[in-house]
Amino acid sequence: MLHHISIGVRDLALSGAFYDAALGALGYRRVFEDDTAIGYGVEDDKDLLCLKLRDDASAPGPGFHLAFAAPSHAAVHAFHAAALSVGGSDNGAPGLREDYGDHYCAAFLIDPDGHRIEAVINRPEPSTS
Repeated sequence: MLHHISIGVRDLALSGAFYDAALGALGYRRVFEDDTAIGYGVEDDKDLLCLKLRDDASAPGPGFHLAFAAPSHAAVHAFHAAALSVGGSDNGAPGLREDYGDHYCAAFLIDPDGHRIEAVINRPEPSTS
């Protein structure tokens, strides 16, 4: 349904470091950047999330969050740890959320501008045997 989403940030370098860590753990990367924006996705010049430098940036209210698809349970854990290491705030440790479903594994963070984000995978972890 969505082609991409843009969010305003007050410090592009700080937010870039945060999203490099958080989204890198999920397999996403910078696909473009300039002096006022950084785009993330999987293909060059095709951003799925764009950070836009704005002096007046503020996060939406408490009912809004962005959920990013994770490729594995391990990636959910890596997303959380990586983002915390660069200044993110914990908003829910990684793990199963059985009230959302039997296989719903997620972690929740708050970015440097107050945006609430989540990494989620909603399928069973493949067996290792």
